[in-house]
Amino acid sequence: MAAGALAGLGRLVQVFPSPPELAASLWQLLLQEETRALASPRRRFALGLSGGGLVSLLSREPPRAGALSAPHWLIAFCDERLLDFSDPESTYGAYRTSLLSKIAIPENQVLTINPALPVEEAAADYARKLKEEFPEDDIPIFDLLILGLGPDGHTASLFPDHPLLEEEEKIVAPISDSPKPPPQRVTLTLPVLNAARTVVFVATGDSKAAVLKRVLETEEKAPLPAARVQPHSGKLLWFLDEAAAKDLTGPVEKHSVL
Repeated sequence: MAAGALAGLGRLVQVFPSPPELAASLWQLLLQEETRALASPRRRFALGLSGGGLVSLLSREPPRAGALSAPHWLIAFCDERLLDFSDPESTYGAYRTSLLSKIAIPENQVLTINPALPVEEAAADYARKLKEEFPEDDIPIFDLLILGLGPDGHTASLFPDHPLLEEEEKIVAPISDSPKPPPQRVTLTLPVLNAARTVVFVATGDSKAAVLKRVLETEEKAPLPAARVQPHSGKLLWFLDEAAAKDLTGPVEKHSVL
């Protein structure tokens, strides 16, 4: 892999030739963070997943189950649509079908919303589950959060100019007016995203090029949601393919095909 330069503000931008190379390195990162977490006194790896294209990326070629310490994992979701898990748009449903069965993680170590509840109650119930899993923390501290990026700059279910961007008390919030359907969702809030030990954004395709330019290289009076993710004491990484990174002019770390 060819070395490059480190982008500012504690942020490392890495560019891969194509999604398959990106996916392989994303799994390498995940395994590194797993090792670090399991070596800590907690001896648990807390992972937060986003949906959309990340499901297929992570499901492309996961490590063999024996290469993972899945019994010591806790998986939660950065956001979720208020849909039955059998619906193809359900994030948990998609991961359950494509990935979770391959890594043999116990079902009771995967935190999900209850989609049968009204959205406000679903958010409160999900917050309760998280607090039970992080009893010593005022805010849940994930070892790794994997986030996506929408063409409008949204991440999780935090959308531009939405009041939820100012939420500072709740760790989980309901949203009933999502600009992107379906309208009812449950999302982690910025305080949780910014408390993580490591955050990695993943973006592929030229449809993300313009918004990446704004998020990574433009100072705005009202930053886009993704630009507001700045872990207080953790690492912030960006994993991009060449198509997504085509408009960037700042320093990046470029990877070549081995």
